[in-house]
Amino acid sequence: MSIQSAWQCVFDFFSPSPVVIEPSEAYLSSDAGLLPLRQFDERIGFSQRFINALDDRRTPELIGHSFSEMLRARLYGIVAGYEDQNDHDALRGDPVFKLITGRRPDDDDLASQPTLSRFENSISIASLWRLRDALIDDFIASFATPPRRLRFDLDAMDDPAHGQQQLIMFHGYYGQWQYLPLIISCADTDQIVIVSLRPGAMPAWLGADDDVEYLVSRLRAVWPDVDIELRGDAGFGTPVMYDVCERLEVTYTFGIGSNAVLKRLSDELLGEAVEKYEKTGQPQRLFDTFDYQAGSWPITRQVVVKAEANAHGTNRRFVVTNRLGVRTLPGATYDEYADRGESENRHKELKRGLAADRLSDHRFMANFFRLYLHAASLNLLVRLRHEVADPPAAHDLRALVSDDLKVVGELPTEALKGCSRKQYQNRRRERDPLGEGQPCTWRMHLIKVAAEIIPSTRRVLVRLAGHWPYLDYFRRVSEKILSLPALGNPPLDFQPLSNST
Repeated sequence: MSIQSAWQCVFDFFSPSPVVIEPSEAYLSSDAGLLPLRQFDERIGFSQRFINALDDRRTPELIGHSFSEMLRARLYGIVAGYEDQNDHDALRGDPVFKLITGRRPDDDDLASQPTLSRFENSISIASLWRLRDALIDDFIASFATPPRRLRFDLDAMDDPAHGQQQLIMFHGYYGQWQYLPLIISCADTDQIVIVSLRPGAMPAWLGADDDVEYLVSRLRAVWPDVDIELRGDAGFGTPVMYDVCERLEVTYTFGIGSNAVLKRLSDELLGEAVEKYEKTGQPQRLFDTFDYQAGSWPITRQVVVKAEANAHGTNRRFVVTNRLGVRTLPGATYDEYADRGESENRHKELKRGLAADRLSDHRFMANFFRLYLHAASLNLLVRLRHEVADPPAAHDLRALVSDDLKVVGELPTEALKGCSRKQYQNRRRERDPLGEGQPCTWRMHLIKVAAEIIPSTRRVLVRLAGHWPYLDYFRRVSEKILSLPALGNPPLDFQPLSNST
């Protein structure tokens, strides 16, 4: 650990006495809240799955920094807000980062930016395939019992370029040079299960059929009876996606762009909505379903239309689906599709909260590896969020649903709509900031805490500030993590498919 030369400065804003600032030679860190995350990681064997996927081809006797050390440094750096390799030049001597990567605070410094750059650029195509399995393996391992139903959402994310990077392209809609990653996330657990880095000008759906087929084959190999549902916006509403879902017996709901035929088939419904709005003055939202076959489709498919009329005018939206009961409950089908917006919030966390748009390596494969690092960081945070979540009790839920909302009895959260759902979410954020917290909330309430680290021959003592306002959160999270069984990295009860090696 390097100690800067002695210096001192004096502030005079505090009138009773001067405020003197000087550096300390003690082992101090501002990221001690990463220690509970590292313990949670150890309990569930999280980062070890990703480490096992990497192929280290270096000469063993010449290795100064292991892949496990560098991967964990980057993984936890992203969680703590250090998304770039350059940030780790300043973190090389940080005692907490040394601990979470397997070194004592008084050991040699961690890897520098050039070493981390060589690490990211050394990742092979075979390692990237295995990293895809690592994400799915961790998703499967997160279930204590086999799920009966899983919902997955597809989304394409614009990722602006940072220079002369391989395979960036100009995208006319976004108006920038970029990559266009594909994200598949689980709406039931908030975890990302597949990421694919793609050139920036590709159609949103291109390659998604292969990823969906691989994901379904992996899940059905472990849970043969699981019902799988897939949702995506109009960018994924193509015959290729319909065909793969129907062949794999996957339930799907995709948006579809409007055209003259769809408008003609829904004109009567829109006219009804307008008429009711003019009579009542109340916003109208009507639904219907009909069979539709585009010229490129070999068969007819079911389309749900939503027609709205209100003070802002009229609006029509269409989705294609093979859901059962769609003719009976077209509105419920559409609302189920619209709920995919919650998965988009997770993607915003990935891009904004965890800076997944910082893919600034030159080589495409290195940036693909970076995308996996950011996705893994979000999944680690999501899994811990679920463990420490403390939502309001049932009596609190009944109390917040007012009589004027016409909600009677005890309802599950999923059944809440409109104002009652918003009230519940606000109440939960107040009571459970970590269970619902964005990455910035976790940093403010847990991760960014100063600590003194005192190593000795028999232990490493970490001293937190006793007057830290969020000390109770740190204690509660730590106690919850320590109550989990020490699973380590348990063997999985399935074999990866042959093309994953």
